[in-house]
Amino acid sequence: MLGEDLGKDFDALLPGASTVEGATRRTALKTALGVGYAAAAVPLMAQTAIRTPADGLTVGEITYEVNGFKVPAYRAAPAGRTGLPVVLVIQEIFGVHEYIADTARRFARAGYLAIAPELFARQGDPSSYGEVGKIMSEIVAKVPDAQVMADLDGALQWAAANGGDARKAAITGFCWGGRITWLYAAHGPVKAGVAWYGRLVGTASDLTPRHPVDVAASLKAPVLGLYGSADTGIPLDTVDKMKAALANGSPAARASQFVLYPEAPHAFHADYRPSFRQGPAEDGWKRALEWFKANGAA
Repeated sequence: MLGEDLGKDFDALLPGASTVEGATRRTALKTALGVGYAAAAVPLMAQTAIRTPADGLTVGEITYEVNGFKVPAYRAAPAGRTGLPVVLVIQEIFGVHEYIADTARRFARAGYLAIAPELFARQGDPSSYGEVGKIMSEIVAKVPDAQVMADLDGALQWAAANGGDARKAAITGFCWGGRITWLYAAHGPVKAGVAWYGRLVGTASDLTPRHPVDVAASLKAPVLGLYGSADTGIPLDTVDKMKAALANGSPAARASQFVLYPEAPHAFHADYRPSFRQGPAEDGWKRALEWFKANGAA
């Protein structure tokens, strides 16, 4: 199963250290959406984690309703401005913790209204889990793709009513969120997507009936895939399969591209983890902003 495979990959990426700046796994929990790091995300690398200030920005938690459920989300935007391009920032399996909130603030400083919805909110709070395997089996494996697509639609609707220009919308996501980025580029009204090391193939199930390779030919927006050649969880042959599927697809599919960073592991953008690689992370960020601009999402 996809969830089981991902759990094994993440277990390999997260060594068994139990402290961060003197705190235990349990005290590393966030206290609010976008605050602190998820307990299972240790060991943390405090010396490399980026801290983006919020001065000049409007930041914090908002909610919006989808099918009777109030979806929580972290929002960051330049203060006092409207007509902003929108970017949906999609979480890893750890939910909307400090790293995702900081990434949203980085986009806000680049002129975007950034929204990071807590897409696991109905199934549970991953920040309260100390083990990756349990996050995968008790939360992630229970999240339907259809629910995620609807929640992202709702986020764009909220943005359009709160200072954003949904005609200039983009999506980006990391790992689990990278897979969602590909799926949403085939589903929703965005101009472009940037997928950071998202899984491309998988086993179909009732909750996850299709995977990126299955929707590649029908993309509605071009996606830039940023991947590491040393990612043990995403074999390079699956990247080749995705490239082949894109080559025979829609104009957006054919316009999609991949960048493979030599020797970069999984989660190379995650500056709070040992997997962080500054060179690929900075290059990928620059490429992401350029990709959005080139495709009308700026």
